[in-house]
Amino acid sequence: MSNIFFRIYLFIFAITTQCFFAQNVQDSLSNATLKINSTEIPVKIYTNSEVGNLSNFADLKTNTNTLVILNKSNLETSHFEYSLIVLSKLKNGSYQFFDKDFKLLTNFNITRENIETVKYAVKATSPIRTTDKVELETPFKIWDPSTGIHLGPVTLHYYSLMFIFAFGIGYFLMIKMYSIDGVDTKYVEPFFTWTLIGTILGARLGHVIFYQPELFKEDFWSVFLPISTKNGIKFTGFAGLASHGATLAVIATTLYYSYKIVKKNPLWVFDRLGIVVAIGGAFVRMGNFFNSEIIGKPVDPTSPFALLFPQQSSEYGVTVPRYPTQLFEAAGYVTLFVILWVLYRKTDKKYQQGWLFGLFFFLLWAIRFFVEFLKMPQGKEVISFAGLNTGQILSIPFMIAGLVIMFYSKNNRISPEAEKTV
Repeated sequence: MSNIFFRIYLFIFAITTQCFFAQNVQDSLSNATLKINSTEIPVKIYTNSEVGNLSNFADLKTNTNTLVILNKSNLETSHFEYSLIVLSKLKNGSYQFFDKDFKLLTNFNITRENIETVKYAVKATSPIRTTDKVELETPFKIWDPSTGIHLGPVTLHYYSLMFIFAFGIGYFLMIKMYSIDGVDTKYVEPFFTWTLIGTILGARLGHVIFYQPELFKEDFWSVFLPISTKNGIKFTGFAGLASHGATLAVIATTLYYSYKIVKKNPLWVFDRLGIVVAIGGAFVRMGNFFNSEIIGKPVDPTSPFALLFPQQSSEYGVTVPRYPTQLFEAAGYVTLFVILWVLYRKTDKKYQQGWLFGLFFFLLWAIRFFVEFLKMPQGKEVISFAGLNTGQILSIPFMIAGLVIMFYSKNNRISPEAEKTV
């Protein structure tokens, strides 16, 4: 057991140490090597999710060997004509086009149906031939997945699937815990209905209030509905969700559920909810990873943590290797879930109502607090103090609340028999 804790300590120490190596990068080009047959050519990598920025880059007269990574937002059929103009600029600038397997696209007639086939644009001092074998070698990893599972005209987005997994696994965990504790499982379904409502509305309102308050004036209906009314009505999904807002809303809905539906001490419910939220939070962060959002600060390209996110939003700044902070948080939440589940199953802490929830609250927000040191800001930083960002400042009261709840829980012990009553 001591070896396990020692390894966890080393991992935390490594992550904390990396905080001091986050960089402020001004150049939007990253260094890589393009291997053509047996010849290695140093190249500069450029990528940007905004087609306007890509157009400006295409206007530059670059003399160096350059590789442009294109992505779906550059080649959307909704602005096909503009994308076609940008690709024409690149072609006129002596760029050659390749597909995702670095197969040279010669005499390629670009249409709305095949425009997404173009993945790379390469400008080399010597033109590349169709018989050449081309490989890209980088000191960092490139994270550029598809957006989801395509089933004909319908796409199952990975972010949505992660939410489904989070609530699905949470539902079965609650069924399991209610069965273990001898409580009628009919009370699980209304609990998840209220939790779902609280999570979505609270997370959305929290994001808008703390990070995008201008939406109340500029696009009011997008605050409450998954649409945008700018330049016509467009379905967008909820593009911004904040965990702090979700937490406050779920606390409110759980209090209602505890007093009006299951009729148990709210701390009893919160103890079990914390276990579910811990694993659910890991799935949500995995969804963020698939979406290339909530990314980290720039990092040394040779760092084992360095990842290039070609699909990242331009709001994060230049596209260079960064920390995969989504994975850091997800790993922390999985660890938290394991700790809580072991304490729930192997100790009598679940009879000390509020102790498990207090521990969950403190550790969850502590994970969020420390990972924030490596994150890029999400939207506008409405609150900042002493070098701490909005997410960190909002996490501090929750951490304190967790410690208070743990201390208060010593007065809320119940017997195993009392737990089975509803």
